[in-house]
Amino acid sequence: MLLFLSLLFLSFPFPTLSLNQEGLFLQRVKLGLSDPTHALSNWNERDQTPCNWYGITCDSVTQRVHSVDLSESFLSGPFPTFLCHLPSLTFISLNNNSINSSLPVDFSLCQNLESLDVGQNLLVGTIPESLAHLPNLRYLNLAGNNLTGEIPVKFGEFRRLETLLLAGNFLNGTIPGQLGNISTLEALFIAYNPFTPSPLPTQLANLTNLKELWLSDCKLIGPIPTSLSRLSRLENLDLSQNRLTGSIPISLNELKSIVQIELFNNSLSGTLPVRFANLTNLRRFDASMNELTGTIPIELCQLELESLNLYENRLEGTLPESIANSPNLFELKLFNNKLTGQLPSKLGQKSPLKSLDVSYNGFSGEIPENLCAKGVLEDLILIYNSFSGKIPESLGKCHSLGRARLRNNQLSGTVPEDFWGLPRVYLVELVGNSLSGQVSKRISSAYNLSILLISDNKFSGHMPMEIGFLGNLIEISASNNMFTGPIPGSLVNLSMLNRLVLNGNELSGEFPAGIQGWKSLNELNLADNKLSGPIPDEIGNLPVLNYLDLSGNHFSGKIPLELQKLKLNVLNLSNNMLSGELPPLFAKEFYKNSFVGNPGLCGDLEGLCPQIRGSKKLSYLWILRSIFILAGLVFVVGVVWFYFKYMNFKKGKKVITISKWRSFHKLGFSEFEIADSLKEDNVIGSGASGKVYKVILSNGETVAVKKLSGGSKKSANYDGFEAEVETLGRIRHKNIVRLWCCCSNGDCKLLVYEYMPNGSLGDLLHSSKSGLLEWPTRYKIALDAAEGLSYLHHDCVPPIVHRDVKSNNILLDGEFAARVADFGVAKVVEGVNKGTESMSVIAEYAYTLRVNEKSDIYSFGVVILELVTGRLPMDPEFGEKDLVKWVHSTLDQKGVDHVIDPKLDSNLKEDICRVLEVGLRCTSSLPISRPSMRRVVNLLQEAGAKSKSMPKSSNKDGKLSPYYHEEVCDEVQLRVES
Repeated sequence: MLLFLSLLFLSFPFPTLSLNQEGLFLQRVKLGLSDPTHALSNWNERDQTPCNWYGITCDSVTQRVHSVDLSESFLSGPFPTFLCHLPSLTFISLNNNSINSSLPVDFSLCQNLESLDVGQNLLVGTIPESLAHLPNLRYLNLAGNNLTGEIPVKFGEFRRLETLLLAGNFLNGTIPGQLGNISTLEALFIAYNPFTPSPLPTQLANLTNLKELWLSDCKLIGPIPTSLSRLSRLENLDLSQNRLTGSIPISLNELKSIVQIELFNNSLSGTLPVRFANLTNLRRFDASMNELTGTIPIELCQLELESLNLYENRLEGTLPESIANSPNLFELKLFNNKLTGQLPSKLGQKSPLKSLDVSYNGFSGEIPENLCAKGVLEDLILIYNSFSGKIPESLGKCHSLGRARLRNNQLSGTVPEDFWGLPRVYLVELVGNSLSGQVSKRISSAYNLSILLISDNKFSGHMPMEIGFLGNLIEISASNNMFTGPIPGSLVNLSMLNRLVLNGNELSGEFPAGIQGWKSLNELNLADNKLSGPIPDEIGNLPVLNYLDLSGNHFSGKIPLELQKLKLNVLNLSNNMLSGELPPLFAKEFYKNSFVGNPGLCGDLEGLCPQIRGSKKLSYLWILRSIFILAGLVFVVGVVWFYFKYMNFKKGKKVITISKWRSFHKLGFSEFEIADSLKEDNVIGSGASGKVYKVILSNGETVAVKKLSGGSKKSANYDGFEAEVETLGRIRHKNIVRLWCCCSNGDCKLLVYEYMPNGSLGDLLHSSKSGLLEWPTRYKIALDAAEGLSYLHHDCVPPIVHRDVKSNNILLDGEFAARVADFGVAKVVEGVNKGTESMSVIAEYAYTLRVNEKSDIYSFGVVILELVTGRLPMDPEFGEKDLVKWVHSTLDQKGVDHVIDPKLDSNLKEDICRVLEVGLRCTSSLPISRPSMRRVVNLLQEAGAKSKSMPKSSNKDGKLSPYYHEEVCDEVQLRVES
């Protein structure tokens, strides 16, 4: 009997413990989300409770779920409303995912919620006012989404809210004054929203517990309310990038707790307040890019500041000596003012100074000796002042220095020996001084040097061969000095060299052997020296050379036929000793001035060589008769042509009439041929301001024609056209497609560009025939494109973007597509222009539709990520995410080895990681955190040699008001006007 009972007992399984109700609710949450990276893989329905699941935290006593943290998990789908069924839930974070629905209208089930974070997602629709009815809510983050509508007035009814983050959305209307009723509020971040222009609500002064107020780019107008002085606990005040007017209120001196004041990029006027002495906690003050006048107050400089930015104002007077006493000053930017006098003699002696920029002022006297006393100075920018004396010897010991820009001063004497060999310096700019002596051989230690600009000085002696050891050099400008001897043969080893300008010296000897090593050389200027010998044939094989000036030397022999291979914007071989016949391509009147002053040159161009008389006189008469006959035929054909055009017009076909034809290069086509080819069959792109046509000319060439429509000179199109012509007509850059010509009349305006064929970055990366799998080539694509974009941004050419209504892609307009030109990236842009690929427009353009230079930088950052990862901007593996979020998340969760393209050489991992870090900075979610394109170029140049730590994902420390860093516009003007 006992045995029978035992067998009966064993024959029935023990009852299993089922998942509790809270686990079932979370399973419903899982079902509603897309989880491409399997972040929720351990949400096992066989568990008794969900307390050990990823992102879930339970109360240790009750085992009830009180926290759900699924931030940065690549999740997508609608907002998981079932979370509100968890009765003890106090914390929800879905930050940095792809939640793409609207928020639920009713949050009544989340009564115990204290923190809700859905920032950095794809939320749409309006903000539900029911959030204000959550009695315990202390933290609400909706920043970085696509939310629209107004901030609910009901938000003024929050009872315990301490942090409200709404920055980076599409909120409109005005900032409701009712927010001033949230007496518990400590942080209010609503920057970067397209509000209706309106004054700053004075009711915000009622938020006496407020510590952080970030209202950057909120379209604020009018004066800064004096009532803000009541915010006695305020630590960070950011009102930057608005339209505020009037003076800075003296009452701000009552903000006893203030640490940072950001007022840059407004229209503030008047003088700086002198009563800032009370602000003993102030560490960072930025009132740059305003219309401030007067002097810099001594009281302000007596504070223990870390950063002082007052650039681009109208300040005058001297810089108070007391600024040198600040023990923590790391940044001082005062450029573009009217300041005079000497810099404080002890500046840098007590401070860890990293960046000093006082360019475009009237400072004089000697450069202070102790600027790098703490050994951390990175940027020294003193251009366009009246500094005199020698360069301090101490700067030769400043191994941290990256940029030394001292051009256009009155400096004299020799340059310190060690200064030439600073190990981290990548830009040395000494142009326009009276410096003398020789360039030291110590320059070989400056292995990071990319740009060497020493023109218009009194340097002498031989140029050291050690310059040729600097593999990162992209520009050498040493014109108008007293250099003698030959061109160093080692220079031909500089494969990245883009610009070599040595004109106006006393160099002698022949061309160095092996110039075919100049694979990236765009400009070569050796004019006005004593160089001799033949012009080497190899010069015609330099792939990107378009500026060649060898005039005023003693070159002899024939002009190489190989020069005809080059696409030159400038050619000058005048005043040499060349002989023989001109190459057929150059035997035209257009090129005459390129060859004058060479007595031995022959050809049919009058003035280049003696003419043969006698029998040729008869031929001239025959030619004259032929001209008259031809003129008659042209007249008859013209009449017939006009008749047919007139008839077409009568039939309703509009004829484009041409006026104001302007060319910038030698052309082999006429304006009429262009006009006749503007047919719908030839359209390759359609933008907000016109259409782009691909035109195949009768001579076999292909051009891209942008047609802007709209008539009056007051129209935006007209202004854009005029700006475009003025900018592009003078551009000479190897990475930018040339503008051949333009024309306009009252009805339309045409821009005719060099045509770039279609292609895509994806094809280049994934085609084994392309030869672009190797990292050095990918790096060159990134650097070339960055240089092109940087050059354009310096010339203030705005990016123009529109949405294609047929494909729903964000497309670059034709004029912008035609500008960024290089072997790889240019074809990608042209591909976008044809609607065949949505290059890099996935996030910034598609999600925010905000277009400015920072958007360009974001898009370029995506290109870098494509080059590093070998992946397309959108990939099925990403789910509904894009490449940027995939890279950031993968770096955090799996490390850099899972990000880098496995096809790339693992031995180059360190170099690749440096470039990856640049891409991460360019794709920062906050536009003001992205570097300028000039800075991007510098970072990429540094990446070739400078060792850095492994890249990490973007900063997630919650600081939404990063300190604004922007460089002087003229800082990127490194090219000498031709």
